[in-house]
Amino acid sequence: MARLYVLLFLAQIVLAVCALISCLSAEEGAIRALPRIAWVLIILFFPLLGSIAWFFAGREPGAARQRSAWRVGGGFPERTRPRPVAPDDDPEFLKSVAERSGRDDEELFRRWEDDLRRREDDLRSKEGDPPPHGEDQPESR
Repeated sequence: MARLYVLLFLAQIVLAVCALISCLSAEEGAIRALPRIAWVLIILFFPLLGSIAWFFAGREPGAARQRSAWRVGGGFPERTRPRPVAPDDDPEFLKSVAERSGRDDEELFRRWEDDLRRREDDLRSKEGDPPPHGEDQPESR
């Protein structure tokens, strides 16, 4: 007999939680008879009767079925639904990235080489060494 009472108590709690969730997530136009706060208090203070009252008298019939006027999937079948192309899947985008990356890399490499030559020349001029053969050096004859 105690098991039956525990089972009925748990069913009452589940029903009250479902009623609270339904009440709190219902739109203002779908609530009948009383304001939302009154329905919440009734469900909390009288879980069994309040929950039953909410489901039969508090909400519009069929309110759960009329959530959206739009069909799921926008009216397209799953196979023919247009899908956006990700950048990783777009060959034109990948080609433009490769070209842009190659130009940027060449420019960066050229600037690094120029900077390295300038630094080497600065170091040599501080040490008093002549620049190595083959580089721009003033001819002194």
